[in-house]
Amino acid sequence: MPRMKLIERIHNAAGSRKPLVMGIVNITPDSFSDGGRFVTPEDAVKHAAALVAAGADILDIGGESTRPGAEPVDEQQELDRVLPVIEALRTSFDTPISIDTMKPEVMRQSVAAGAAMINDVNGLRASRAMETAARLGVPVCIMHMQGQPRTMQASPEYTNVVDEVFEFFVERSQAAAKAGIRSDHVVLDPGFGFGKTLQHNLALLAALERFSELGPLLIGISRKSMLGQLTGREPAENRVAASVAAALLAADRGAAIVRAHDVAETVDALKVRAAILDAQIGS
Repeated sequence: MPRMKLIERIHNAAGSRKPLVMGIVNITPDSFSDGGRFVTPEDAVKHAAALVAAGADILDIGGESTRPGAEPVDEQQELDRVLPVIEALRTSFDTPISIDTMKPEVMRQSVAAGAAMINDVNGLRASRAMETAARLGVPVCIMHMQGQPRTMQASPEYTNVVDEVFEFFVERSQAAAKAGIRSDHVVLDPGFGFGKTLQHNLALLAALERFSELGPLLIGISRKSMLGQLTGREPAENRVAASVAAALLAADRGAAIVRAHDVAETVDALKVRAAILDAQIGS
């Protein structure tokens, strides 16, 4: 898919009757929900193919876990995990690929291999990340995270989480523009579970419409611990219903992209929502 078409689809999906669904492909041994299930390129490609068949609009490929307490992965190991999968998917499917990484060189090589989007949980704050993203010219998701994955859930504190995340988005968007990233290439993610308590996460979910004023939103809430806290469902794969409910709430509040482990269930729920919205328009 041409990159400009992906950008247009993201903007068209913002606040629409059907946000895009981003399917998650974690090529990691230690991700919080599906770590170790798709660590070989063959298994990862099979999983990605299943997500495409289920209706995924974008595939998000990650080679480093960012769960709370996760250990960092060196650059070469991350490249060895993601590049064979990106290359295989690029030749097999038209579904656009997003690379989930904080590392500039992984961004560069992944885009060269066929990725059409960068998804950075560190908000392009690593050395050379902003400049690299500007040079590559693809859409980029800037996520808010307080702290680093190893320690972010130790004791997150905010005076006003909504105001502080909003200010972060403004600062990062301005920095992106200064670096040469087009404003319409920037997608924003409040970072559910990344240095936030349950109450912080709920406040952010309730405030999504405010954030959508700044640009298209990507919402990654699928199977997260906040849903486990609310429902008592363990392990994480038992949170499918809660994840779908959260995706619908995000869609109602203007999300352009919903990131999901359970793509088929999320797509079905969003189809029902779209049909109801269409019926309201036609009545």
